[in-house]
Amino acid sequence: MTDNGRMHLAAFMRPISIHTGAWRYPGGTPDANFNFPAIVKYAQRLEEARFDAFFMADHLALLNMPMDALKRSATATSFEPFTLLSALSMATENLGLIATGSTSFDEPFHLARRFASLDHISGGRAGWNIVTTSNPDAAKNFGLEEHLDHAERYRRAREFYDVVTGLWDSWADDAFVRDVESGVFFDPDKLHTLDHKGEFFSVHGPLHVARPMQGWPLIVQAGGSEAGRQLAAETAEAIFAAQPNIEAGREFYADVKGQMMTLGRNPDHLKILPACLVVVGDTVEEAREKRAVLDSKVHLDSAIASLSISLGHDASRFDLDGPLPDIPDSNASKSGRERAIRMAERENLTVRQLAQRMGGFSGLAMVGTAESIADEMEAWLDTPACDGFTIMFPFLPEGLDLFVDRVVPELQRRGLLRREYVGKTLRENMGLPRPENRFFPISDQAAQ
Repeated sequence: MTDNGRMHLAAFMRPISIHTGAWRYPGGTPDANFNFPAIVKYAQRLEEARFDAFFMADHLALLNMPMDALKRSATATSFEPFTLLSALSMATENLGLIATGSTSFDEPFHLARRFASLDHISGGRAGWNIVTTSNPDAAKNFGLEEHLDHAERYRRAREFYDVVTGLWDSWADDAFVRDVESGVFFDPDKLHTLDHKGEFFSVHGPLHVARPMQGWPLIVQAGGSEAGRQLAAETAEAIFAAQPNIEAGREFYADVKGQMMTLGRNPDHLKILPACLVVVGDTVEEAREKRAVLDSKVHLDSAIASLSISLGHDASRFDLDGPLPDIPDSNASKSGRERAIRMAERENLTVRQLAQRMGGFSGLAMVGTAESIADEMEAWLDTPACDGFTIMFPFLPEGLDLFVDRVVPELQRRGLLRREYVGKTLRENMGLPRPENRFFPISDQAAQ
């Protein structure tokens, strides 16, 4: 178990449900991705259940699939992450607010400023999900005809991280003296100019936002490729992993935390939270029936498009009732491609069957009663294969309500999940330390 019997829970909330058929589920909320009052209620329910964080993925291109598939997607319109999370910070008090920020199509100064502002506005609850953006169509929205090479994207991401965290350290925590009598607003000796010059970026600085309340917003990472694992081992404090079963979870957990120790990082300073679709029923059979109804809402057009995105190749050209052909490497997500290929091989699926799985949700799913789901989660913690989970709700609001009303009390009864928040900031609730300012160490400040 982790943190004295406490597991950590984040909620994957953009899209509101990862499952393509969720918006069509009976009794669901078809416009949930763009329904602000509904999202506020979802966030407040998560806080009621003592979730650590509300996690927002993001995408930077709409026309990334054929129109016959795109017209069936509920993610065609959704809120920009910083705007929504800033608004949600006013409707919640303890819930962490994690947003995706792309290192491929943003600038470090812009991103550092936005996250620092969100951290102050929320009272220290911001988190940055570092992504390199695998979707090649996004490049066309930022003046590029071709996407950056996979390896280049990760080199850029590593330098991007160094620049952003350096900008967050522009000010000592006590730089702003605001002495009304002398007329001195800040102490110039407690301001650092970054003056970074690297392979990808030239950033003078400093940042014109005070150091974030948490020192740095929480650093989150999701990549499963070798480059992604390395970046996570070097930088991440939480990982939204995509492991399909407990064996894969155990291997990923040992690998990344082992790499951390090799790098001299404390493995307890990283929380691995695999993504998990949870479908709750009064009985296991009822839960399975709900999952079957949900999967039946995925149209083949959407399924083929999802498979194409995962593979980095147009799956509509394949023999739908034949086996998956050899798939050459591409510049798209390495982990997504490998996950689809492994699933097809492991379960001997045709292209049509694989597409249907990928079109709904192909990752880790726990389908059963509150008790059976708690059993599975406890097994993952005890192995260990995780430090908690990133929960994906199958449909809203019922899927969220059933998890909060049934699974959460069962986890609390077993002593696996806290009943109250332990602090006000996301770092405090995740059991993670506040980073020391690299330019103004505490020891130096204490000596002054």
